[in-house]
Amino acid sequence: MDLSYVDILAPDLPVVFCGINPSTQAAASGHNFGSASNRFWRVLHLSGFTPTRIPAEEDRRLLAFGCGITAAVPRPTRSAGELQLHEFHNSGEALRAKMEHFRPETIAFLGKAAYEAIEGNKVGWGPQPSRFCGAAVWILPNPSGLNRSFSLDDLVEAYTDLRVACSPSLKRWMAQGRLQKVASDSAPGSD
Repeated sequence: MDLSYVDILAPDLPVVFCGINPSTQAAASGHNFGSASNRFWRVLHLSGFTPTRIPAEEDRRLLAFGCGITAAVPRPTRSAGELQLHEFHNSGEALRAKMEHFRPETIAFLGKAAYEAIEGNKVGWGPQPSRFCGAAVWILPNPSGLNRSFSLDDLVEAYTDLRVACSPSLKRWMAQGRLQKVASDSAPGSD
C-alpha cells in the first residue's frame, strides 16, 4: 500500500517528525495524527513550533513552519505494537532513500522503537551523537494517546528543547517564505 500521501515533505526542511507508522485513521483520512487522543498537534503548538493549534485536516500547513512528517514503517495499524521487527528493518532502506532525497536538517523520531530497530543500537532521549542521512537526530517521546508514559508537560518540554535547538533554521525558513517556493515548484506546468 502506497501511503506517500501522508508524507508531508519538502526539500531542506529544518525538522522532519518521523512517526513509527501511520494509524489506520491516517490511512483512511490522508491526515496525520488525527485521533482525538493523539497529542501531536497540541504539543507542537504548546512547544512553539506553530502559533496556533493546527487541525489534523490541515496538516500540510506544517510546511509553512519549516516542519514535515513521515513514518518509519508505511504499514498502517491501530497500534505500533502490531508491527513486526522485520518491518522496521525492511523499511529502513526506503526511509533512508526518502531522507537522502529531501535532505532535512534534523529528523525527530517519535519514540525509540523505529530508530533503534533501523540503526541496531539502543538510544536515549533527546539529541543523538550520530546522524541519519546527514541529518541531526533527535529522539522524542511519541505523542500517541496510547503512550501514557509521558505527561503533556513532559512532551512539551522535550519538543520545546528541539524547537529551541532548531530555532535559527526554523526562523530562516519562515523568513525566506520557503512554503511559497515549495508550492510553486509543485504546481502544474512548473517543470
